Amino acid sequence: MPHIPLPDGVPGIRSLVIYRPDTGQHLYALAQALLRAGSPDSTLANAERELIAAFVSKQNQTDFCMMSHAAASRYLYADQRDLVDQTLADTETSPISAKLKALLIIADHVRADARTVSEELVAAARAEGATDGDIHDTVLIAASFCMYNRYVDGLATLTPTDPAAYDAMGERMGTMGYQLPTPQASPATHLS
Repeated sequence: MPHIPLPDGVPGIRSLVIYRPDTGQHLYALAQALLRAGSPDSTLANAERELIAAFVSKQNQTDFCMMSHAAASRYLYADQRDLVDQTLADTETSPISAKLKALLIIADHVRADARTVSEELVAAARAEGATDGDIHDTVLIAASFCMYNRYVDGLATLTPTDPAAYDAMGERMGTMGYQLPTPQASPATHLS
């Protein structure tokens, strides 16, 4: 049960941006910039960006964000969708690139204590082909998702428990990106 009155049946952050569209528009614009546009010198695919968001959310134990961004990553990976679950289950043995593994290590350090992101971790990512834009965007995605996770969990937003509920969210985020929901739309359009 949410700690404040939120729209019925609207899960996660979508309920919060309906409650406060003045702040929500900026949160959605940030998500769009990080998960779709990225830095000009970044080589990260949208599927990888969503996977970083899902990974950080899993580490933070924020089920809504982890499930919705994992679903978006699966949708974007298409035929390689199994990479997402393999990575979330065990990053070290997953069949993702060495570059993405190095970036996920950086993301986890940002999540746990950003001061522990060392020159060695950055050098290891660079050695695997990460650009400055990749490193920048990874750090900002991780930092932002710590904020998003705490926002969603701190107000106890609705988190669907049925994994199938996230499929539509993933497809919507994968095709439409991050657009501010409207208060008058039906709950079915407010997924993720």
